[in-house]
Amino acid sequence: MADDTRREQDLQIYRQLLELWQAENPIKTIKLQFLLASNALLLGFVQLSVTAHRPLMLGGFVLCLIWSLSIGRTVLFQKAWGVRLDEISRRYPDDERFQLLDQRRALAQAPAWLRLLGGVSAKYYLLGAPLGMAGAWLLAAIVVGGH
Repeated sequence: MADDTRREQDLQIYRQLLELWQAENPIKTIKLQFLLASNALLLGFVQLSVTAHRPLMLGGFVLCLIWSLSIGRTVLFQKAWGVRLDEISRRYPDDERFQLLDQRRALAQAPAWLRLLGGVSAKYYLLGAPLGMAGAWLLAAIVVGGH
């Protein structure tokens, strides 16, 4: 009886963690879209500006660094939820309700091209894009400042 009570408690916790884990996905997507849109706008302003190139570029650098921290925090929390989900799912390897995130068998059946493109962890481009853009803005500010 105690095992059944523990399993039900774990299932409730698992469901709550799964909701938290899932909630981070649209947040990451929205943050990345706003990062791209704001950088496109900044690039447009730089093209229109005659004298204010460097301040706009430094602004882009700061914006991208802040975005890196914001997206990094979202990725970190999603990872934390995932770790806790994995801990619970390992307690019940034969209970499908706890194995929702284990997609290895299903992914192995997907076409190779889709596994290649879809297999890149979101954390790499979610964190790489703002850091890369920050580097590009800083480099541009340095180059413009030197002229």
